[in-house]
Amino acid sequence: MARDDNQLGSFLRSRREKIDAASAGIADNTRRRVKGLRREELALLAGLSPSYYTRIEQGRDRHPSREILEALARVLRLDDVERAHLWSLAMPSLAPADDGTVSAHTVRPGVLHLLERWSDLPAFVVGPSRDVLAGTALAARVNPAWSPGHNLIEFAFLDPRAQTVYPDWDEITLQAVAGLRATAATRRADLDDFVANLRERSETFRALWDSHDVYERVVGEKRLRVDGAGVLRLSFETFALPGPEGHVLYVYFARPGSTDDEALRDLARDAC
Repeated sequence: MARDDNQLGSFLRSRREKIDAASAGIADNTRRRVKGLRREELALLAGLSPSYYTRIEQGRDRHPSREILEALARVLRLDDVERAHLWSLAMPSLAPADDGTVSAHTVRPGVLHLLERWSDLPAFVVGPSRDVLAGTALAARVNPAWSPGHNLIEFAFLDPRAQTVYPDWDEITLQAVAGLRATAATRRADLDDFVANLRERSETFRALWDSHDVYERVVGEKRLRVDGAGVLRLSFETFALPGPEGHVLYVYFARPGSTDDEALRDLARDAC
């Protein structure tokens, strides 16, 4: 499966296809044969010449100016995450550099110490490609994907257990790919091979990746089916760990006093 070497153009095309022409102020009484805005319509609304915008979308101009990016983001109604993604694709020099001095799979001793102390919480650390690098015993008890040696994305798309563990599997996979794409914009060297491999192995992953949705859920809630405990509703918070490794700490918890909280406490005692 060929890689997308024109990610900027692909992202812009996917966003303009989501904009309703009428809501953007385009009057057109003819039967439209394209989804969303045409190239020339987007160019007009952004104050660009159609030929110049075409060069951007086709990958013949991959570094438009700040002013042009802002104009496109405005017309395409990009949110903050999508806007940041657009900038990272057009200006990759702004992405943080990896000087190679620290192993991407090495979790700091202090973080490991915290995980050892958090015996009553499902918590784990992932790298840019969502490899689980370290975690609490309770995390592995709640979800087999949350244990070291597993990859969250591969589990969701390739492991037959995933649709049982995640009652809301369709939503989980959509969010997972959108978040991975947000990471890929700034850490392409870390993820190019991983993404290419997943595109070949999973048709569902390929379709979601090619939709170019991009956003990050740094907080939220998930339902998980846990052996011996039924379906638990857990909230989560994420913490980006400082450093060039791109590590993120996930911490899950239940609402205090809820049946989910009681079940989580029982699971914690079993996991010790």
